[in-house]
Amino acid sequence: METTIRFATPTDIPVIEQLAEATWSATYSSILSKEQVAYMFDVIYTPEALATQMQQGQQFILLYEQETPVGFASFSEMDAQLYKLNKLYLLPSCQGKGFGKRLLEAVEKEVTKRGASDLCLNVNRYNKAKEFYERCGYSIYKEDDFAIGPYWMNDYVMCKALQV
Repeated sequence: METTIRFATPTDIPVIEQLAEATWSATYSSILSKEQVAYMFDVIYTPEALATQMQQGQQFILLYEQETPVGFASFSEMDAQLYKLNKLYLLPSCQGKGFGKRLLEAVEKEVTKRGASDLCLNVNRYNKAKEFYERCGYSIYKEDDFAIGPYWMNDYVMCKALQV
C-alpha cells in the first residue's frame, strides 16, 4: 500500500475532525461511557479546539493511503529534550496494517530532528493501544489520573528513549 505522511495546517482541521469522528467511538466505547466520549470529543475536536491546539504548538501530521486520509497524530514540545505524543488515531479499517507504526516512527524521527531524547504519551489503562506502544519500545513510566471536566481519565504515562 502506498502511504504518505505530511504536516497538517489549519486548513486540514475538517479532515482531522472527520478522522476523529470515525475513530473515537471505536476506540473508547468499550472503556468509557458514551457521555464521557461525547464530552471529551466536544472539548478536544471542535474546529475551535483544534485551531487552539495548533496555535499553542501542537504539530499535527496526516497519513494518507493513496489519496485518502486514514490517520493522524499530533505532538508537542514539553522541554528541549522531551516531547509528548498527544494523539495517534487510525480508521478502524486501517488498523493492523502497520500504519500506526509508520505514524509513530514519523513523529519519533521529527522530534529527534528537533533535539528530543525522549518521547512520552498518555494511554488509557484499558486501551488496547497500550500493547501497541509496548511493541514499539515504550514502557510505563507512571500512572496518571486527571479530570477532563466532570470525568476522570485513568492513564499510563509511557516513555521511550529515542536514538539520537
